[in-house]
Amino acid sequence: METNHVKGVKHLPRQSGEHLFEIILRRHQVRSTIMTSNRPIEEWGKLIGDVPAATAILDRFLSQAEIIAISGKSYRLKNQACKKEKE
Repeated sequence: METNHVKGVKHLPRQSGEHLFEIILRRHQVRSTIMTSNRPIEEWGKLIGDVPAATAILDRFLSQAEIIAISGKSYRLKNQACKKEKE
């Protein structure tokens, strides 16, 4: 099992890029797709481990996408802090 990391995140399995590309390709201009990520788009090639596949995925996925960047503290961490305060 590969243990390479990109800033603390494990690489996805070898064929993940190909599988994700197939999903995006089949849905491209046919169905709506929502994707969330905590990694910047610029890191997807390294994360997937296949820069050409990531480029093809992003090319199709972002061609008509609305990107919503959310900044600030994690709601999960905020909720945990609130629970601790109530205890």
